[in-house]
Amino acid sequence: MNNDPLIIAGKAYHSRLLTGSGKYRDLDQTRDATQASGAEIVTVAIRRTNIGQNPDEPNLLDVLPPDKYTLLPNTAGCYTAEDAIRTCRLARELLDGHDLVKLEVLGDEKTLFPDVTATLEAAKILVKDGFKVMVYTNDDPIIAKRLEDIGCVAVMPLAAPIGSGLGIRNPYNILTIVENAHVPILVDAGVGTASDAAIAMELGCDGILMNTAIAAAQDPVLMASAMKKAVEAGREAFLAGRMPRKRYASASSPIDGTFF
Repeated sequence: MNNDPLIIAGKAYHSRLLTGSGKYRDLDQTRDATQASGAEIVTVAIRRTNIGQNPDEPNLLDVLPPDKYTLLPNTAGCYTAEDAIRTCRLARELLDGHDLVKLEVLGDEKTLFPDVTATLEAAKILVKDGFKVMVYTNDDPIIAKRLEDIGCVAVMPLAAPIGSGLGIRNPYNILTIVENAHVPILVDAGVGTASDAAIAMELGCDGILMNTAIAAAQDPVLMASAMKKAVEAGREAFLAGRMPRKRYASASSPIDGTFF
């Protein structure tokens, strides 16, 4: 919807679906799925992806050029605030001063849940250092608000554990975060299929970031297309305002004064 842009750090985007660049079969599939998704912002795991630091290896920028996509370096795989901060600074060097980053500091290797204390610490330092921080966190409304107050440009609560595909496990927490936010709220992690994406958008989320749900599908390119449509439909449904839930249907025409 061109008249309903997503605003991140002062820049307008037509697509509310953000995608990852990992876990695909090869770079060709990465390119094709990204195109099918309609995404304009694509995350890049700096510690796992070659964007020029290894000249003899395939370069992600060959299929996702920065003049076509907004690259979102992320700190995937970082388990301390120090590592996350260092990774963001490396990304800024590799991408010629690029300052929009996705911060995640993990606390557990099995679930990949965030280390909230370390995330808060890293967010404070990165914001002070001039970064525009989009931050992965749990679905705690208090922490989400605190990250906003620190100065993060977007808050990205999980819907379920990363890569689980379990869908929106606690919609009421997500709804509370959305209702109290003054920055974009994007669901990050847990979406498994198109209906999950639509539900997240119907809750009022500003967007969704996903990787595994597309890359791990049997047909990633087709799933990317499905997710694009689901995000758009969910957003339109939210803006339209759904009918109230009722136990029983009511007649669509008045019956007062009729004869039987």
